[in-house]
Amino acid sequence: MKLYDMTLHEFVEAIDSKSPAPGGGSVSALCATMGVALSRMVGHLTVDKKKFLALPKDIQFEFMDVNQALIIIKDELKTLIDEDTNAFNLIMKAYQMPKDTSESITLRNQAIQVGTAEAIRVPIKVATLSLSALHQLPLILEYGNKTAVSDLGVSILMLSAAIEGACMNVQINLPGLSDQVAKHQYEHQVKDLMEMMHTSKSMLLAKVYQHLEK
Repeated sequence: MKLYDMTLHEFVEAIDSKSPAPGGGSVSALCATMGVALSRMVGHLTVDKKKFLALPKDIQFEFMDVNQALIIIKDELKTLIDEDTNAFNLIMKAYQMPKDTSESITLRNQAIQVGTAEAIRVPIKVATLSLSALHQLPLILEYGNKTAVSDLGVSILMLSAAIEGACMNVQINLPGLSDQVAKHQYEHQVKDLMEMMHTSKSMLLAKVYQHLEK
């Protein structure tokens, strides 16, 4: 059964076990998915309100475009919940391969590199998609239903946590990557993702708290 198809109870219990997967990577992807879903909820609670319908048409269309873009991101993130665990399992399977001949050692090392590359690719995608979602939120924060601003705040926190968690998963797998050029590129990408996340998070949360304190 796919992780995404589990009940909430089943998913939580699968995490709370001796198995190392699903772990932080899949949880980060789920966290991002829920963060996007929350931001879309705010959108749903906005578009039929009088205040929204009184806005200029171009703003209304832009707002609805953002909400539509978020569903595409959400659908991609949903698949990564399982892909992260699948990538981890690839590495584990590779390490279990025989290493009793030079040929089997070569095949084993190649499989480890394939699994490691996948275990890096997936969280990089989680972080990138989550950052894209975070960059969509200023418009929802400005024109969205203010009674749901705390929900948008939770969305910001969850997307930010997903980015940081995904970046951690990249970093823990980087030592196993033999391609030094790719490793260097991923290190810079993680640094950039984290910096952009902190900038967006700080700016968005400051506005959320301004609304909460009114």
